[in-house]
Amino acid sequence: MGSAKKTETASRKARIEEMRRAEQARERRNRVLTITASVLVVAGLVAGGAFLINSQSDDKDSSAASDSKAASGKFVTGEDGVKKWSTKLTQNHVAKDVTYPMEPPVGGDHNQVWMNCNGDVYEKAIKNENAVHSLEHGAVWVTYNSKAPDADVKALTEKVKKTPYSLMSPVEDQKDPIMLSAWGHQRTVKGASDPDVAAFFETFVQGKQTPEPGAACTNGLAQ
Repeated sequence: MGSAKKTETASRKARIEEMRRAEQARERRNRVLTITASVLVVAGLVAGGAFLINSQSDDKDSSAASDSKAASGKFVTGEDGVKKWSTKLTQNHVAKDVTYPMEPPVGGDHNQVWMNCNGDVYEKAIKNENAVHSLEHGAVWVTYNSKAPDADVKALTEKVKKTPYSLMSPVEDQKDPIMLSAWGHQRTVKGASDPDVAAFFETFVQGKQTPEPGAACTNGLAQ
């Protein structure tokens, strides 16, 4: 049993490292394509303006429906203490603020731009809509409020900085001092040394819950 778990852990680490290398390759290609893309932007803005007017109306209607659908769900707590959202979470890209039925949110409609989540630590609050997009890419989001001990915040900061597909930020309105979120899943932990921290990262960083495994965690939004 222990040998199988070690093999699975090594396999996941190798997969994450492979995706990280692929992401770096995409970054190099993106730099080469930047000049060409810039030329196309001006023409695209003209056509995009008319499209945006129409799509904003559609987004408003679809967002209202998806917000209502998400609100109909609830968290169900498993034996391991991890809470799982009971209904399927929507994945639409929207340009407006989203009202999520949980704080921090664990999924639902979100902004088309993700927060950088390649071990990124943000000292100020970030937009839920961008963070949710990071969760869609398989990231774990570590959040804390003013009740969290400074020592725990510091220790978790160091852990996140060493972990691809993770990010960290303050969320003052959350229920508990330290919380961990992944797409559709969430839990509270007692502190940085809580063994549930390592277990959550092991399970949910690029875990089976990821809607878009291997998607980028760089070239998004940085604070």
